[in-house]
Amino acid sequence: MNTLAEVWSWLTTAAHWSGEMGIWHRLVQHFWLTVGCLAVSCLIALPVALTLGHLGRGGALAVNLANIGRAVPTFAILVLLLLTPLGRHGEWPTVIALVLFAIPPLLTNAYVGMREVDQDVVRAARGMGMTGRQLVWRVELPLAFPLVLTGVRIAAVQLVATATLAALVGGGGLGRIITAGFNLASTPQVVAGAVVVAVFALLMEAAFEAGQRCAPAWARGRMR
Repeated sequence: MNTLAEVWSWLTTAAHWSGEMGIWHRLVQHFWLTVGCLAVSCLIALPVALTLGHLGRGGALAVNLANIGRAVPTFAILVLLLLTPLGRHGEWPTVIALVLFAIPPLLTNAYVGMREVDQDVVRAARGMGMTGRQLVWRVELPLAFPLVLTGVRIAAVQLVATATLAALVGGGGLGRIITAGFNLASTPQVVAGAVVVAVFALLMEAAFEAGQRCAPAWARGRMR
């Protein structure tokens, strides 16, 4: 109980929320790192997944390779990147490691969503004279969108938690609060930092849930 009281005291101390070392500043850093890595991951994974899902070729290989990448710890990738010339370029190793970490759920969910589109609908659209591009954007993607969005949500929440690794290589974000707590042998600060990260992840999940509830009916649908 004393530890919980100390954690609460640390979190409610105004000085811990202000300044460059404060929670707000670290939270903004963490947010932009998460959003930036998520955007890059989407730009890489989604076009590949949508194309392979539309063609129905090579998708299984891509998904299996992505799942193999998921099995490799992000921290191990980060350490290996630090040993390369990229290690001298600021946060690039962290960004690359996080992007590689976020690609598997994006690729898998988008590909599966495209392949689970009702093929009778696809054939009917082709019968109406739709081109491949029109078929993807007007038929397949709208029907696959719920699963695509699920992949984005999973990747975003996982990135919030994993982005704390940036602090291990001198980067910003909420992980700096935790590492500073370890350096100071301050258990309340370590626990408080972990609590802030957990709350941020829950808020990210809630934001996606609220966005999907407010989206058009086709975006809220569930794939069978």
